[in-house]
Amino acid sequence: MALERLRASSTPADVAAKIGRDGYAIVEGVLAPSVLDRARAELGPHLDATPFGPDDFAGRRTRRTGGLIARSATCREIVMHPLVLGAVGRVLGHVTSFQLHLTQVIAIGPGEPGQTIHRDQWAFDFFPFPQGYEVQCNTIWAMTDFTEANGATRIVPGSHRLEDRREFTYADTEPAEMPAGSVLFYTGSLYHGAGANRSDAVRYGLNVTYSVSWLRQEENQYLSVPAEIARTLPDDLLRLMGYARGAYALGYVDDLRDPLDALRGVASGDVALGDLDAAAARARRSG
Repeated sequence: MALERLRASSTPADVAAKIGRDGYAIVEGVLAPSVLDRARAELGPHLDATPFGPDDFAGRRTRRTGGLIARSATCREIVMHPLVLGAVGRVLGHVTSFQLHLTQVIAIGPGEPGQTIHRDQWAFDFFPFPQGYEVQCNTIWAMTDFTEANGATRIVPGSHRLEDRREFTYADTEPAEMPAGSVLFYTGSLYHGAGANRSDAVRYGLNVTYSVSWLRQEENQYLSVPAEIARTLPDDLLRLMGYARGAYALGYVDDLRDPLDALRGVASGDVALGDLDAAAARARRSG
């Protein structure tokens, strides 16, 4: 079964509707391939230094390079892409705000077998979230063409509506083939897995995921991005990274201080309660 595709001219509402119906959306040609090439060039030393995975799930011929906010200016732009944030905001619109969950380049080497089919939200200690209550909206950008031969992500369309702890085989999945510069959206409840790379080249994908703000991030953004770098970043990106209160009061610092004020060195006595309420409102709007 060929997977449906959307055009780059699609609106966030179009993308979110497709995700809600099928658990995924493929949008072709969102970025010029040269943008992803630039990101790879910026990350080159880190990609080369990343060890292969320690087990079959991570991939013994696969490198997973994180910390992309600190390491790549281009990746910062991709994380904040308006089509992505608009679609994610609709998929996760049942909560006060959402946050950046992880950033990672997944480089699948030749000879890597297919990954076990799974749900990403199982990372939350296999907690059985209510069916239909989404806690993640994820993206994988094709840095190189994604083909069935080179390990395109495999998905089970519509499986976001199925019960938890299901087991699927490789034959139950479809490859999310797409040209470089395209992006695959999928929910944390969609059953999927990395494909087998039967080609002679590395398949590069940029995995950027978002989650509701009241859950712990998979990638610790506060340590992945040193404070001296964080202080140079724009407020909207910092708030997405977690320098904002999640829900009503989660994540404040000392005397109800806004996390962004703490990062900027604003003392608690210099912040009025009205300023905190305004900061909370900004956080809600950013989600």
